[in-house]
Amino acid sequence: MLSRRHLLSLAPGAALLSIGGRAAAAPQRVISVGGALTELIYALGAQGELVGVDSTSLYPVAATRLPNVGYARTLAAEGLLSLAPTMIVATEEAGPPAVLRQLEAAKVPLHLLRAEHRFDGVLDRTRRLGDLLGRQQQATALSKQLEAEWATSRALVAKVAAGHRAPRVLFVMSNAANQARIAGSATAADAMIGYAGATNALGDVQGYKMLSPEAAIAAAPDVILATTQGLETSGGIDGLLKLPGLAHTPAGQQKRVVVMETMELLGFGPRTPQAVKTLAQGLHASAGPGKAA
Repeated sequence: MLSRRHLLSLAPGAALLSIGGRAAAAPQRVISVGGALTELIYALGAQGELVGVDSTSLYPVAATRLPNVGYARTLAAEGLLSLAPTMIVATEEAGPPAVLRQLEAAKVPLHLLRAEHRFDGVLDRTRRLGDLLGRQQQATALSKQLEAEWATSRALVAKVAAGHRAPRVLFVMSNAANQARIAGSATAADAMIGYAGATNALGDVQGYKMLSPEAAIAAAPDVILATTQGLETSGGIDGLLKLPGLAHTPAGQQKRVVVMETMELLGFGPRTPQAVKTLAQGLHASAGPGKAA
């Protein structure tokens, strides 16, 4: 079985061709498995090398027109190999392991990047993709841009969070009617809630857990955080609040719900600085002075 350390170091960099006495990167056929990685590839200007993406690659819209290799955690080697990739980039969440072993056996360079839910992880992935795609200069420029945007974002969070208690936020991920999960600590949702100057109402629980009336009511959130995709699945805000226990929470009683697109909120890609600003403004406006005090 392949260890994580081994997988993270699989395959050398792109092959080089000699052109005019200089080494130049050979044209790549890249498959991106992970919406945030796809967004970074576009931000680096390397989208012309993409030949396939996974089902979470919904932004920019152009990415949805590329061949889709399925969900990151349930990949099939046949679909990946049919696109004749010269490189596959994914996060360490990709799988299943048997498929990763098949890709290694097929000698397709597979690069698994760490899926860290923090802003520094965005910068790390930017630099790593820059190295893999021969876009080091673009990666340096993008990193500087992201750092500047992050500083602006942090300043805005401090401003909107001042003067009142941090709102208690319950993130609800709804994938089907009456089936939803809520996010505890060590999740992307937890990290984003913290960056936005709020408190995860389920912070004493680790990971995701199925939503139950008891858990929702005990969390007593001031605001419910949901995704646009989850809200659509649930049938809008009224449908969402019909999920177990939510209507009996302070947030449910006041219909205080903040909604963001899934990958913008949870992807930790190049939109993260702006996503934190948007989230902070939404959460603190919904539960500002006189509401979450």
